[in-house]
Amino acid sequence: MAVQEADVAGLVGEQLTMSAFNQLSGSLGGYSFVKVVVDRHNGTIHFLNNARHEFHAIYIGAEILGIAESEMRARIDEFNQGFYHASDRRFFLGILSLHKREDRRMFSLETVEVDTMSADMIEFFYAEVRKNVDAAVPLFFKPANHLQEQEVAELPVERLPRILAHELFSTAEFVALNPGITKGRLRAFRSEQEYRENTLEWFDIVVMHRVPDDIPRLAGIINAGHTTPLSHTNVLATGWSIPNAIQIGAFDLIDRENLDGQWVEYEVSPRGAEVGLRLIDEPQDVGRRPAWYAQRVTLDEPEHTYNPILDLGRIRYNDSHRYGTKAANLGELHHVLASESPRRLLGFFSVPRPPRDNLMPYLAKLLGREHDDDLLAAAQQLLAERVRVPRGVALPFSMHQGFLESSPKIQQAIGKLKMALELNAREIEPLCVELQQLIRKTRVPDYLLSELDTALVENLAGVRTFVVRSSSNAEDLAGFSAAGIYESYNHVTSAEKIVESVKEVWASLVSARSVRLRQQAGISLDDCFMGVVIQEQVRADFGGVMVTTNPMNRNDFRNVYVNVSPNVTDVVEGSKQPMQYLYSTVEGGGRTVSLGDAKEDLGVKAHAQLQRLAIVGRLLQSHFSPDYTFDSPVDIEWLATDDVLYVLQLRPYSI
Repeated sequence: MAVQEADVAGLVGEQLTMSAFNQLSGSLGGYSFVKVVVDRHNGTIHFLNNARHEFHAIYIGAEILGIAESEMRARIDEFNQGFYHASDRRFFLGILSLHKREDRRMFSLETVEVDTMSADMIEFFYAEVRKNVDAAVPLFFKPANHLQEQEVAELPVERLPRILAHELFSTAEFVALNPGITKGRLRAFRSEQEYRENTLEWFDIVVMHRVPDDIPRLAGIINAGHTTPLSHTNVLATGWSIPNAIQIGAFDLIDRENLDGQWVEYEVSPRGAEVGLRLIDEPQDVGRRPAWYAQRVTLDEPEHTYNPILDLGRIRYNDSHRYGTKAANLGELHHVLASESPRRLLGFFSVPRPPRDNLMPYLAKLLGREHDDDLLAAAQQLLAERVRVPRGVALPFSMHQGFLESSPKIQQAIGKLKMALELNAREIEPLCVELQQLIRKTRVPDYLLSELDTALVENLAGVRTFVVRSSSNAEDLAGFSAAGIYESYNHVTSAEKIVESVKEVWASLVSARSVRLRQQAGISLDDCFMGVVIQEQVRADFGGVMVTTNPMNRNDFRNVYVNVSPNVTDVVEGSKQPMQYLYSTVEGGGRTVSLGDAKEDLGVKAHAQLQRLAIVGRLLQSHFSPDYTFDSPVDIEWLATDDVLYVLQLRPYSI
């Protein structure tokens, strides 16, 4: 097929020039790419037109084998077995991507992540593509998973030049974190001090190297430095449904176009090569409330009459109105791990996900079972053997309420704050500071101290180090994540420090930031109460956060996204950039997206544990699903040893 006909189907049996590449390519994650098929039987290479051919398999069926699309889709598992796993396969499938760095260009070649090519097959595939693309552009093989990395490790670099995924990610100039489009005023801050010296409005779009965790609700975010999709600011951006991206060189672009302080249309697209910024006129209706102001979050009516302090194992999901969402989720987890038949566990795998009508055989393989085995029992066994929730107790809303009512000064301060909120007065921040100080200084009544001491003795005797966590009824909600706005404390050792930490958690309910964010969501201070979770602080080798989706590709139903901190203290402090991974919960296998601040990747045992974590995440996503699509992802904070996974928190993840 001639190059000028490339817009019809593809390029077959000819060298791929840069002109032809540009005609055929699609774009994803800032990179241009074409799909590649090498037909070993007749020595032909095919470069596919991305606009016409969404799947390699459908192209092979229609253009080479003469098989109708309907039949290919019906037999897709059979064909994929041959395409990706057969040792005598006829076809080699991959993606050729173009990467640009300043005035340099390079190609990377990768297979799909489930491909089990041997080192010899990879070398053959690379050689066939190398001799059919522009020789002036360097070509590197990019392993698609950890197994491929191990396969090619022994091959000489001169025979197989390679580049790892995390090496490309660390130099990526654009990453779409949360797609969307908005209009607003661009505000570029080169330092945190400059940011602190300015007042932000809801219509501002902030550009910073590192956006502070305490940002108010605004219109958009541009990170001028690398960050993780699971940082507090990015979780908030996702919950607020505002455009958010990494754009290296953002300040150069803004200076060049004189955009700072200007009104722009800002677009983030996963298929784009950079953020979209277009000058617009200042809207005439800037003074009116934003559209999201009308989207009120409603809470279940809280119960603040007396409830006892309970062991987490005695609390269930529907107790959130008495103990808070976090405590209720942890209590439900205890139930899931103890129950013999939590029927919802297999929900995600029971739903057909085209082109696959049945994911149960994939789950069976992931669990090391046959497809006709009792997979519910196998899933339950995995949870029982590998997953733990650190033991702990939950303090009810009634304890918080009893403390507040014990102090007339606190009651007066609450009254002043409520009045200021009703009037939308400027004095809200100093009133919040005053109220927090009163909460910290006020003595907890003896009867509450006695109840707390008794509960700790009965349930956590022998524990040396505790974690004290918030558990409000106004957090971890589908429409209001509240990521990072309430306090939690680690390394708490004495009875005195436990009480101090509990009061700090109570005080965080009325911080200026939390009050403002709830007010914007329509959550009244009258309706907000704070429960507290006190748990044993467990020892672990590494830990992090996982979301059971791919935040950089929301259409990817296979993979979950995992942040890992090799040092456990980094998990809670957020002091270093984490390692980032994607793990498949269909075919299995993982790949390293970024090493963050780590010097080297984790070992084989740790990778195996992360694969188990991914499967556990899907099972828990199913159990906690609010509907019967089982599509709603969850956000899980976890710790791990080589043998045990500890679940510390579980909440909905907005998409």
